[in-house]
Amino acid sequence: MAKLSIRELDLKGKRVFMRVDFNVPLNDALEITDDTRIRASLPTIKLAVERGARLILASHLGRPKGKPNPTMSLRPAAERLSQLLGKPVTFAADCVGPEVGAQAAGLRDGDVLLLENLRFHPEEEKNDAGFSKQLAALAQVYINDAFGSAHRAHASTEGITRCLSPCAAGLLMERELEYLGKAVQNPERPYIAIVGGAKVSDKIELLQNLMKFADGVLIGGAMAYTFLKAQGVEVGKSRVEDDKLDLARDLLQFAERRSIKLHLPTDHVVAEKLDPSAKGEVVSTVQIPSDRLGVDIGPATRAVYAGEVARAKTIVWNGPMGVFEIDQFAEGTLAIARAVAASSAVSIVGGGDSVAAVHKAGVAEKISHISTGGGASLEFLSGLKLPGVEALTEK
Repeated sequence: MAKLSIRELDLKGKRVFMRVDFNVPLNDALEITDDTRIRASLPTIKLAVERGARLILASHLGRPKGKPNPTMSLRPAAERLSQLLGKPVTFAADCVGPEVGAQAAGLRDGDVLLLENLRFHPEEEKNDAGFSKQLAALAQVYINDAFGSAHRAHASTEGITRCLSPCAAGLLMERELEYLGKAVQNPERPYIAIVGGAKVSDKIELLQNLMKFADGVLIGGAMAYTFLKAQGVEVGKSRVEDDKLDLARDLLQFAERRSIKLHLPTDHVVAEKLDPSAKGEVVSTVQIPSDRLGVDIGPATRAVYAGEVARAKTIVWNGPMGVFEIDQFAEGTLAIARAVAASSAVSIVGGGDSVAAVHKAGVAEKISHISTGGGASLEFLSGLKLPGVEALTEK
């Protein structure tokens, strides 16, 4: 990895500002319903504590629109982290100001302080220079372990790095960059990309970039119907981006010019309407009846896609194959999850629905790397520079 890692730093006795992603779901009683994101940064936090750092953790939670909102406080995260670490975690009622400064100054080696939600201040998302300086004044070293926020140029991810040095990657950030970097720089072949989701427009850059590296692309989800319609196929009432048909044709031609096998569904699960009460039925042709809409890839397509996955040495998967949130339309996505898990390839899964699918299929532990950053992994794989990564110190 080209960026400096926390492993290479002497942290003893130093105040360390660590940006983490504790953007966890809370219920009405303000209890954490899923602590995956807190657990994801535990190895980095424990390493810093073991090395005698005086640790200051910072995160956002939700979208409080630049003002304090008690329903989006990070206090529950401090309590949960304390349980996971088996030691006290002090909570600061704000993230800047004299009281927070005093708390940071009073830390001893191995102590942990969690700041209140960064987004309670509008300056965080505006990447305000003054706010960045206030955050930087709390510490001597900067660590970014929040890959999920690395595609945002905010005060705590980019601005602060202008005021502190060194700026290093945490273990979670390092792992993300290692796996995603392999996928775009030196992948083992054959390299198969699986791309799903609703809109071609959301995945244009991803598709264009993957086609520079991949040997085959498997398309699913509603975006497949835009491609099929662009080829003149009857898609019934399926969701189509009519203003993107020319773009879909361009992408198909691009794949052909580069001799990339771009696979589209050859059969479908269809329904009369998009509703949990609707009954799915298999249409064993590429054409879809005029009174039906496509909701999932059919069994023949699943078999072809599974065969492509089985021969791969590198697999990148972003986006579901159908209307995954409705159980009877989830089988195509779950079949892909099982196929990816059964493969001996290096497998990288990113994007909320694909990640949910590997968990729902019970195969998460068989995936080489599950990305913690949906938007960030999408942008990275699309070939875009991530401000939070670019800002880190080179090795």
